[in-house]
Amino acid sequence: MSISLKRAGAIFVKDYKEFSRNYAVSIMLVFPIIFAFLFRGVGPLLPGAIGFVLNFSFVLLTSFAQACLIAEEKERNTLRSLMMTPATTIDVLIGKSALVFVMSAVVLAIATYIMGYKPVSIGAFVTAIIFSIILYTAAGTICGLFSKTLLDASLSIIALSIVFTGVPYGGMLLAGDYPIFKVMEYAPNIQLVRLLDIPHVGFTMRDLLKPLVIILAWTVVMTIVSIVLYQRRLKDE
Repeated sequence: MSISLKRAGAIFVKDYKEFSRNYAVSIMLVFPIIFAFLFRGVGPLLPGAIGFVLNFSFVLLTSFAQACLIAEEKERNTLRSLMMTPATTIDVLIGKSALVFVMSAVVLAIATYIMGYKPVSIGAFVTAIIFSIILYTAAGTICGLFSKTLLDASLSIIALSIVFTGVPYGGMLLAGDYPIFKVMEYAPNIQLVRLLDIPHVGFTMRDLLKPLVIILAWTVVMTIVSIVLYQRRLKDE
């Protein structure tokens, strides 16, 4: 499937203009920075704090913004119109995801700097953040596709935060008494925390690669699901 950067860029510019006028959504840009200031002085608990800030920001900013962009298109009945243009499915999804990706990357970079976090491997850290942004953008796309209005999209993010944040953490707390909950360790947010928690001394390449591979697997699966659902939902409506 061919990709037109010109068409994707046009969608990016259109979304930027709409996003800048939607103050209810754009205000989400400041929350990761606020959390960073609140948690930057936690001392020895820094890895856990940075993990919370990043994982919460992925849901609150990345997924929420993407879901709202998709839902807004559906609410105005313009999303289907995009499919009538020469733009392909990939053009549309890249164009609509690019704005969220750039915003998330910039805001999370600022939040990380504010907290003073220093990763054991800058390459592994950046890679994990890129994979996670794509993953949560895909999750936001799915939420937006099943939402008819912006209100529906907002409510769907609550469910997403429970699935990707609350459930894995809760499962890990119960893993000691109920071994079956150990499967929650493979959730992307838990793997990101594992990566952030790697000590600066004595770590191996395997310690870095394991969480990256698991997060990548989640990213690939969620991206494929979002593309398939995007095409199917447009045909059904």
